[in-house]
Amino acid sequence: MAFKLEMFSDFICPFCYIGLATVRKLQPEFGFELEPRAFQIHPEWPAEGLPLAQHPRMMDPKARRLIWTHILELADAAGVTMKAPEVLANSRLALQAAEFARENGRGEAFDDLVYRAYFSDGLNIGLQGVLGDLATAVGLDRSELDRALESQRYAARLERDSQLAHQRGVSGVPAFFLGDYSIVGAQSEDMMREVMRRYVNRTGAAK
Repeated sequence: MAFKLEMFSDFICPFCYIGLATVRKLQPEFGFELEPRAFQIHPEWPAEGLPLAQHPRMMDPKARRLIWTHILELADAAGVTMKAPEVLANSRLALQAAEFARENGRGEAFDDLVYRAYFSDGLNIGLQGVLGDLATAVGLDRSELDRALESQRYAARLERDSQLAHQRGVSGVPAFFLGDYSIVGAQSEDMMREVMRRYVNRTGAAK
């Protein structure tokens, strides 16, 4: 039978964007069900976002360039186009909006668009208006999304995922769980394929 791959991630994490692209490439080969779980890495950032230049602990520009050179190399290998964002977004509303999109059958398309908006288009995905535009673009009801976000309909679900992550020892994302296998960080396609092969061989899981 097909197996399940859980992925803890956050839209403002570039490695999560890369990791998602990598596992999506492997999905046709292995036929697994991808189960996304929210893990907000910077809940302390202001709801309206924070311009990079105003970050109180902004990384040395040279060090940041070096890190992003590495990120862009990984992104290129995964087939993802991105650039370093200039506004640090609080992802809480985006993670809730993603739950709404999944319930309404547009989760995959919405996830892709949110990542692209943040890492390619430079949009602040922490703003409800931006999320409404993205929802409309994938065929979701904007007014219904607004009501869901304003009522905090999915807040408890985010808290549940956060608690589950804590129980499993997750301290960074992306974090993948495949049965009792765990993989942390954006891995190469070959590495992820090898882990999945081992899991399938050990458990008898099949496409």
